[in-house]
Amino acid sequence: MLKQIFGVLGAVLPISGAMAETPVERGAYLVEGPAACGNCHTAPMPGAPAYGGAEIPEHGFVAQVPNITPASRIADWSDAELARAIREGIRPDGSVIGPPMPIGLYRQLSDSDLAAIVAYVRTLEPVETPFKATEYPFDLPPAYGPPIDSVAEMAPEVSVEYGAYLAGPVAHCIECHSLKDGRPDIAGNLGGGGHAWEGPWGVSVAANLTSHADGLANYSDAEIKAMISQGVRPDGSPMKPPMGYPYYARMSETDLDAIVMYLRTLPPLPDAQ
Repeated sequence: MLKQIFGVLGAVLPISGAMAETPVERGAYLVEGPAACGNCHTAPMPGAPAYGGAEIPEHGFVAQVPNITPASRIADWSDAELARAIREGIRPDGSVIGPPMPIGLYRQLSDSDLAAIVAYVRTLEPVETPFKATEYPFDLPPAYGPPIDSVAEMAPEVSVEYGAYLAGPVAHCIECHSLKDGRPDIAGNLGGGGHAWEGPWGVSVAANLTSHADGLANYSDAEIKAMISQGVRPDGSPMKPPMGYPYYARMSETDLDAIVMYLRTLPPLPDAQ
């Protein structure tokens, strides 16, 4: 199936009745926009090479986020192998990719969006950086699930379903805003927030995204979109990283509207005490 997907990368993908874009253009929008790949794969310092890798403090360890430019080891991977690494977390040598890569959500990336991301990553400016392996204080799973044959394309429209796709597999909002004890708790803390990150900015805490009064219930759609895409609260105060505001600022109005529509459906959860 993956060979069939990547055999048609030259075709255009319809996004509306009036316009179309190539896979590379779609991939550029996703990688540089809602997927915010550079938020992890580019070091957070002035002059750092784009997508050249970074170190990210995590819950109990430091993640060595790899270089994903064509100068890295992925240059020797086929498109299908790179796609499998992204969506299933399995490298060509059979080893498993660990967090913070949100493999559990990426498993739901559509075939067309996955192919588009791979196509665009191949066009990134090559940069040379040394590879470092992450030392995890826990065992990684042998796999994140069974092999994936195909995932259908999601219609890009203002709908709860497309908003869930963007907030989940694409932008992985649900990953960071559902963490509990350093790991996603989708069943018990869906969008409930509460996880704290320490960085050069100080300490930031993942916000409650649910429909509870402690979450987004008292915010307008416009206010929520401004917080997502501009990092500014309704009172004008700036929000802190690690949320990728510069990437989310490139999101289309359709995608922002869809995400807000989906967030409005999250069951209410109070802030963790």
